[in-house]
Amino acid sequence: MKTITRKENHISPYIFDDSAELTLSATQITTPDFIIGDMGSDNADVHENVTPPDNWQGNRYTFDGTTWAEVTDWVDPKLAEIARLEEEIAELRGA
Repeated sequence: MKTITRKENHISPYIFDDSAELTLSATQITTPDFIIGDMGSDNADVHENVTPPDNWQGNRYTFDGTTWAEVTDWVDPKLAEIARLEEEIAELRGA
């Protein structure tokens, strides 16, 4: 697998199969399916031949080129959305 990490904090927002062709310019990364417009060679690194954690999700882990570590304050986006919707429902019921 390949992962792209942010240089500032080593967070891994994307993983790809090793066969995926990634093209870096200074300001963007072109993948087979989309363009990452907020990451490029100026602020990101691509690591190849890595084995991400089994429960990898975007932004959940950091990778420093050797070691994966879970981000301490990471919140599952699905759970955050459920909590937001539950709050909205509670507000609507109270109205």
